[in-house]
Amino acid sequence: MNKKVWLLFVGLMVMLLLTACGARSKDDVLKDLNEKVVTKGYKADAKMTLKMGAEPQTYDVQIWHKDPSYYRVNLKNAKKDQSQMILKNDEGVYVLTPALNKSFKFQSEWPENSSQAYLYESLVKDIQEDKSAKFKATDKYYVFDTKTRYQNNKMLPTQEITLNKKDLTPVSVKVKDTEGNALVTVNFSNVKFDVNFDKKDFDLQKSMTAAKLVVPVMGEVEDKTFSVKYPEEQIEGVSLVEEKKVTTENGSRVVLTYEGGKKSYTIIQEKAEIAPATAGPIVVTGNLVDLGFTIGGVTDNKVSWTFGGVDYIIASTSLTEDQLVSIARSVQGEAIK
Repeated sequence: MNKKVWLLFVGLMVMLLLTACGARSKDDVLKDLNEKVVTKGYKADAKMTLKMGAEPQTYDVQIWHKDPSYYRVNLKNAKKDQSQMILKNDEGVYVLTPALNKSFKFQSEWPENSSQAYLYESLVKDIQEDKSAKFKATDKYYVFDTKTRYQNNKMLPTQEITLNKKDLTPVSVKVKDTEGNALVTVNFSNVKFDVNFDKKDFDLQKSMTAAKLVVPVMGEVEDKTFSVKYPEEQIEGVSLVEEKKVTTENGSRVVLTYEGGKKSYTIIQEKAEIAPATAGPIVVTGNLVDLGFTIGGVTDNKVSWTFGGVDYIIASTSLTEDQLVSIARSVQGEAIK
């Protein structure tokens, strides 16, 4: 074999080798994700950090999913001893607040109706539905920049999803605001696919019992006072015009009234009551909404939630649902009025 033929042969072999071992394309990875997401069940742990208030808050998240539609997501803020669980089974979607021995039942399409940064199949759906999603591969990871599908939060339009190149398990998610700042970051660990779950693992009473082991029911609350919180989100031309404290048989209720131009809304805050051990689920009219620091319920003119042993309601007939949710997400301050 002369030198010219030999060089041609070597060049051909190199081309074949490069083709065989070439970098996988976006479509290749999407095809693999379609197959990966079809699993009998998975579990994962995660750390979720929120930068929506005065200071970052970090939550430990435990995710269980049994195909096709059973979910158990436990969110715990260790620093503030707050815990909630989202549960979905054949009976519906529930939000459990173990410290108050309360469960709330929603007639909701959760989690299909919106992005969920801590659910694998939701991330895959975000990638699949954004035809203009950006894709890059590094030595260890596949990274997608996609649009989000949040129904009530247009302020978080994009996200960066990082997957392990070896097995396509989620590594991290960064949900960004309109300026590209990561306001929600989720870092995954202990991701296990093809996990066998029993239907009983998603039973309401069994799940509540498990949640109480993490955060026991509060004792009798003698001090009915609480620290009033104010929204950090500002609507142009709207300001606090009245703060009224009302004495009730269970303690006190604070009513904040905001007005300006043709816009107005009211925030009601009062100490939450602990439900008796025999209490059943409280049916909530409306959809489940993720406020970042807690889970609440939303209708056309009202958002309600419980946090830190306090019940909150924001109501308005002049604000949009997006505005109500945006204000609710910002009710974390104690000095801004």
